Amino acid sequence: MKISVIGSGSWGTALAVMLDKYGHDLTIWSWKEEEARRIREDGEHKEFLPGVPIRKEIKIVTSPEEAVKDAEIVIAAVPSKFVRLNIMKFAPYFNEKQIIVNVAKGLEDGSLKTLAEVIKECVPQCEVAVLSGPSHAEEVGRGIPTAAVIASENEEIAKMIQHEFSNPVFRLYTNTDVIGVEIGAAMKNIIALAAGMSDGLGYGDNTKAALMTRGMAEITRLGMAMGGRRETFYGLSGMGDLIVTCTSMHSRNRRAGIMIGEGKSLQETLDAVHMVVEGVNTAQAASELARKLNVSMPITEAITGVLFNGKDVRHVVYDLMMRDKISEK
Repeated sequence: MKISVIGSGSWGTALAVMLDKYGHDLTIWSWKEEEARRIREDGEHKEFLPGVPIRKEIKIVTSPEEAVKDAEIVIAAVPSKFVRLNIMKFAPYFNEKQIIVNVAKGLEDGSLKTLAEVIKECVPQCEVAVLSGPSHAEEVGRGIPTAAVIASENEEIAKMIQHEFSNPVFRLYTNTDVIGVEIGAAMKNIIALAAGMSDGLGYGDNTKAALMTRGMAEITRLGMAMGGRRETFYGLSGMGDLIVTCTSMHSRNRRAGIMIGEGKSLQETLDAVHMVVEGVNTAQAASELARKLNVSMPITEAITGVLFNGKDVRHVVYDLMMRDKISEK
């Protein structure tokens, strides 16, 4: 099958390498000619996925038209804040037979829409699916066994992608709850920032377990308020992704949280991580969405306060611990 990947970051590259290994015809689009040239010459993406070979059969292009021409499936693997911009750039070249699989995680600032909603708005003629779950690019690119979810409102589309993408190292489960999968994917990055801040402050396992558990309660409340199904949040795209993002040093959101907990500014942290930290991009939109839907999300609000309102991390922890006493619901 001919598959194109819009975006040459670590995740898009890892998926391309994995799918190429199992018999598909891959094209990766990069927005920078210099980057495309280096990847072709080096046979790997030294900046974002070092040590993972990229076969010369994988085409690296910079033309949007060339990237999606004749592709049956197009994977959208750009940072959440650039999804609309890039999909609009490609929109003239999509046709109604192509399926777009979004693998970015986040919400759109301003509109507060999920990324699948943004893509569907830009290219209404195309079917849109969402791939999510505990899937670090560093591991997928190296063929380490991984399980994830492919979600589409059209179950036959989800089954087709499941069939084409699944292989001995990458297992996909289908789901029709697109909104639930997307909210789990977006929100877990914010909780991972909180888990990292806890680590940076020198707190222990008790604190992290509390943050993850109560964080999952927030994610579930918001997702259900938006129409998601409760059981989705306890699957791979919810609990699974939350666990891996809050505990692994592959997680750029956790690493960013650690640095902030240790006292670095947000800008110093983003410069040091050197990759997109989606939890930062999503926090304000998530807080605004929670207020709009009247959903209680104290951890999310606290993280937004630290990131954008100059709140001290230790003071925020105190406030969370001392707020009104409630039941565990």
